[in-house]
Amino acid sequence: MPLAHIAMRAGKPDAYRQALLDGLYRALRETFDVPEDDQFMVITEHAAASFRYGRSYLGIARSDDLVFIQITANNTRSAAQKQALYRRLVELLGEAPGLRPEDVFVNLVEVARENWSLGHGVAQYA
Repeated sequence: MPLAHIAMRAGKPDAYRQALLDGLYRALRETFDVPEDDQFMVITEHAAASFRYGRSYLGIARSDDLVFIQITANNTRSAAQKQALYRRLVELLGEAPGLRPEDVFVNLVEVARENWSLGHGVAQYA
């Protein structure tokens, strides 16, 4: 049950944002065994003055198309699944909406299963 937050610079069309969400969901389904309809994602857009990043940190040449993708998920995935997610996400977002691999920044936050309530005040995974 991942919860994904995508942060990006403002100004892209709706189709671009939908391609980000679609690519992320597909990558999660293919690599993290996420069930169908398990889609909890949000995009926030930021003015240039509110979106800061290291243009060349670790030798990676980033552009203003950079997206930050933070995924909160249960701490049940292997290192191999995480690597597969990162690779597949870059592939899919390269196809649509056309992001360069350098502009896909992913942060995975792992939590215990009991840290989720999906409604009704119940910890469904506990």
